Amino acid sequence: MADESNEAFDALPPLLLGTYTPKIDAKGRMALPAKFRSQLGAGLVMARGQERCVYLLPISEFRRVAAQIQRTSLGNKAAREYLRVFLSGATDEVPDKQGRVLVPQMLRDYADLGDDVVVIGVGTRAEVWNRAAWESYLNEKEAAYSDIADDVLPVVDF
Repeated sequence: MADESNEAFDALPPLLLGTYTPKIDAKGRMALPAKFRSQLGAGLVMARGQERCVYLLPISEFRRVAAQIQRTSLGNKAAREYLRVFLSGATDEVPDKQGRVLVPQMLRDYADLGDDVVVIGVGTRAEVWNRAAWESYLNEKEAAYSDIADDVLPVVDF
């Protein structure tokens, strides 16, 4: 029985958690947080995210998301438009031996990323934010955090 639950657990996507503050160097490289390196595997996909951040997704998660969008895209104009923007801004990257990845200029411009960035784990993806933009976003959203919980968290009976 324990083997079955371990197999189910192993089939789940990596869980990316926490907040990290790496720097982007003059060549546009960013060191991935050490805790994310094994979870992101041998490669990852970077893409435009919402609220002007950059998504970091394990390749398997990127494929799952793209396939999910593509299933609805032909008949749904909004999905077609989202898919165009999402995929046209996506790039696959392989970390170097020091765990650094190149953040393409197009994505640095999109998210206004200088050398001072924040990387946050958001479950099945990570997000790279301009530090000032993240702090402003967090300050704005924290005030409503406890109120939002009632709307998004399921009721659990113990």
